[in-house]
Amino acid sequence: MNENAKQNLHDPERVAFMEKELRYISGIIKQKGREILNSYTITPPQFIALQWLFEHGDMTIGDLSNKMYLAFSTTTDLVDRMEKNELVVRIREEQDRRVVRIKLLKEGERIIEEVIKKRQDYLENVLANFSEEEAGQFSMLLEKLHTNMK
Repeated sequence: MNENAKQNLHDPERVAFMEKELRYISGIIKQKGREILNSYTITPPQFIALQWLFEHGDMTIGDLSNKMYLAFSTTTDLVDRMEKNELVVRIREEQDRRVVRIKLLKEGERIIEEVIKKRQDYLENVLANFSEEEAGQFSMLLEKLHTNMK
């Protein structure tokens, strides 16, 4: 690929347009996610914490704090409230009693599965006007973008 073709791919106006569209899409997804959560007794940060536990299994409060970019004390408060609502439970490790892991309980799992299903249904409705080929390309490009961002 010659230098001119490369420059066109990364045209500042195109990049600015894509950044703006991604920002708007992110805002819409966040808003839709909050609307779905209104039917449940959990807050958006609790949903994020439950999602981490659902996708990655039991973890310490320290691990969860790091994943959520929250202070340890904030995460402890979050876990306290979720434990009170029987969404998670603290479990001490047998080999090292100082280590406490947070485990997702059935009710927390049920809520996550329901909310994710509702979010997927919403996305399916949004994609209804996409052809099979467009949906396939879009999916592939999203994966590529995500991979490149890691």
